[in-house]
Amino acid sequence: MYTVVVADDEEELRRAIIRRVEWEKIGFQVVGEAENGIEALEIVEKMEPDLLLTDIKMPFVSGIELARQVREIRPTTQIAFLSGFDEFSYAQQAIQYNIISYMLKPISMADLTKELIAVREKIDHLFWEFCNKRQTQMDKFSFLMPLIMDGYQPENAQEGEEFLAKAAVESGVLKNDHHDFRYAVMITSIRDEAGKNCTDGAHVHSVDSILKKYLRHESFYWNGRVISLLIATPASFDKYLHILVGDVVQSTERIMNLNCSIGVSRITEKLSECHEAYVEAVNALGYAGRADSGVHYITDEEHAEGIDVQEVLGIVAEVETLIRGSQTEEDISLEVYLEKLFEGMREKKASRAKANYLMVQLLAAVCKIIYAVADGEEIERIQKNTLLQSVVFQDGSYREMQGKLTEFCLIAREMVGSQRKKSSKILCERTLQMIETGYGSGDISLVSVSNEIGVSPNYLSALIKKETGKTFIDLLTGKRIEAAKELLMCTSMKIKEISEKCGYSDQHYFSYCFKKYSGISPNALRRQMKTEGET
Repeated sequence: MYTVVVADDEEELRRAIIRRVEWEKIGFQVVGEAENGIEALEIVEKMEPDLLLTDIKMPFVSGIELARQVREIRPTTQIAFLSGFDEFSYAQQAIQYNIISYMLKPISMADLTKELIAVREKIDHLFWEFCNKRQTQMDKFSFLMPLIMDGYQPENAQEGEEFLAKAAVESGVLKNDHHDFRYAVMITSIRDEAGKNCTDGAHVHSVDSILKKYLRHESFYWNGRVISLLIATPASFDKYLHILVGDVVQSTERIMNLNCSIGVSRITEKLSECHEAYVEAVNALGYAGRADSGVHYITDEEHAEGIDVQEVLGIVAEVETLIRGSQTEEDISLEVYLEKLFEGMREKKASRAKANYLMVQLLAAVCKIIYAVADGEEIERIQKNTLLQSVVFQDGSYREMQGKLTEFCLIAREMVGSQRKKSSKILCERTLQMIETGYGSGDISLVSVSNEIGVSPNYLSALIKKETGKTFIDLLTGKRIEAAKELLMCTSMKIKEISEKCGYSDQHYFSYCFKKYSGISPNALRRQMKTEGET
């Protein structure tokens, strides 16, 4: 049974639709009704319906704007429009929001029922396609998998990027007009209620059935996860990335009744950096709990740029070669190579964390070589080296070594958890501060605030709900109405002036929100205050 919310400002028509359509008989259950766009948005956010049936011209928030905002918070909800014939050109603006049906008024209940049956069949197909257990074609696999899983490090960066672009076009991953594209890696993990991973190859098709609505992509299954390379222009990433990941999570929860966790990398300009993006997506997914369901962006979880693992591996390999190999006069010496390496790190002002990470990897590589070739006396001499003792070698039994390592790991885990809580609190405080200072602007929104703070809308929305128990819209409306109350009680400003000062361009919309929030209209509150002042 699919759930539906009916929104129309004509009460008589709205009530007729709800009463006279045999909803359950055609596979629907009405879970809410709304008389304007803002109320419809609130109900959609609360009830999470499968279908929103709405008039295209609504008070306060138009049907077009309602469709846009629904896509922001509930991308898996399908939208069907009711509209007058003369509004058809207006409705064409809504094509970008994947409207499932467009019906013209006036419409008989018989014709409406017939169209709703067609809508249900479309939703049936979407659910079937998402769950369809068929394996995807692997004709692009030979290019895509090595690119993402193994990486590609050419001797000449420019020539190497051109080679990869050509290979991507030949394999069908890219089209010839790829020069404005950017890339990101998304990893999807699907688990049951107990936290057991149940992702399989058939889920590639499920994920692709959502992604194809938004942007170019290629996906494959690997080691219990669906790996997706997302390909789009910067503008498309800004517009659709947070919507499409929400759509995948919501569809998995609604259609399969399973938990879905997604890790998303940073956006990169180069194909050669897709492996690093994959590592970032893996790291982002690592922040998800076993029974977690949601999206984790590496930019939300780790605000600084990560370690370039591929570069570190290249440095370690070069040092290993210089240690192992015999040296000729033409070859660069180990001393010169290390001098240039650290000189470059100083010039680039590499962070201490990156320097320490590189040092540990180099020390591990050196120890590996020593243990492979040295005799007992040499190993004993090396073990007395102060640097190696402080970083690598530990006195005592294996159990003591295990204890120290476990202690260090627990400290690291506690630090990560503490930092995430601290970061969450700071981000929430910044959001509240932006609402406090910016509530008077009509342009302030969840997306604009998240862009300003530098996190994803999905992350900020979940964070606000967790920290405050309220949605962003609740907080913004609450602040606006409280500010309006103060102006009503302490100034002689007109209602229209107050509404504009509090971020409302429509005085009637302001009055509606004020009464809904306060239980009294602005004029009635002012009259009440005047009466109390006279007594």
